[in-house]
Amino acid sequence: MVTPAELIRSRGLNVTLYNLPASIELVEVAPRDGFQSIVEPLPTSSKIDVIEALIAAGLKRIEIGSFVSPKAIPQMADTGELVRYFKDRPDVRFSALVPNLRGANMALEAGIKELVYVISVSLTHNMKNVRQTHEQSLAGLAEIAEQVRQSTLSGRPTMRLDLGTCFDCPFDGLIKCSEVANLLSRSLELMEGIDVEIALCDTTGRASPAQVGQYFAQLTRQFTSENITWAFHGHDTYGMGVANAMFAIQNGATAIDAAAAGLGGCPFAPGATGNTATEDLLYAFNGGGIETGVDLMKLLAAADLIAALPGGQTASHMRSVPRSRIAA
Repeated sequence: MVTPAELIRSRGLNVTLYNLPASIELVEVAPRDGFQSIVEPLPTSSKIDVIEALIAAGLKRIEIGSFVSPKAIPQMADTGELVRYFKDRPDVRFSALVPNLRGANMALEAGIKELVYVISVSLTHNMKNVRQTHEQSLAGLAEIAEQVRQSTLSGRPTMRLDLGTCFDCPFDGLIKCSEVANLLSRSLELMEGIDVEIALCDTTGRASPAQVGQYFAQLTRQFTSENITWAFHGHDTYGMGVANAMFAIQNGATAIDAAAAGLGGCPFAPGATGNTATEDLLYAFNGGGIETGVDLMKLLAAADLIAALPGGQTASHMRSVPRSRIAA
């Protein structure tokens, strides 16, 4: 039998084949990035049912919500209630997005130990998304980082920096890797002494696998530290979500964001569709022998719950495949 490597070489292609990692962390973002895309507030009980189903499927990392003003995003008004409900789940790593110091304090007081902060590499997108210049966003990051350093919670809280529009901006077009590196360098200086995960985000879903691989390879070489880990957040707008994730994990990413049923989409990225479906990624990882600890059939059941929610836009390849064929 001809191996994939032999087939590629037989076609005269000059490519480098990378070994896949033995395991990868799936970060489920439907309860925050996904639910946030639904305009009408969902019942808290429905959110709890979905999160319970995701945990039952084996997901160990879940972005549970965001501590933002309910006037700005009414859908996230019950994040504190969700955190309290799930506070006795030590086997699950919950994170929450915080837009400012007030949100960070609320999250820490609720017991969240992983704070997620977002800055877009594109200044135009950052202004439209959070209405701040890079200097203002970095000042906010500095305040939150200092609060994390001073936190008295048992086990020092960690931070995650989501760098939006790392590859493409709906307003400015292609984003150069040097632009990402510049903003990342300034950000890391402010988070010195903190364990941090850097997420390169394909906000529009327009990145190509080669671009994702190149950026991860370059940035992970440039910013090497035992305090830094790497993640990829992708969208499937151009059908590249799974392929982009595969190139990310081959070049340094140890965690991949996804949303069951492909729920979500950035309102400030015109044309962007939902997040890459967790079940699509899981199928690809399973096929590569990559361990995630997640059960595909149970995950599909959770995705069905999400797809049944009113007002959500979903997109999943695996949900369209008859379950009998998947089980076989």
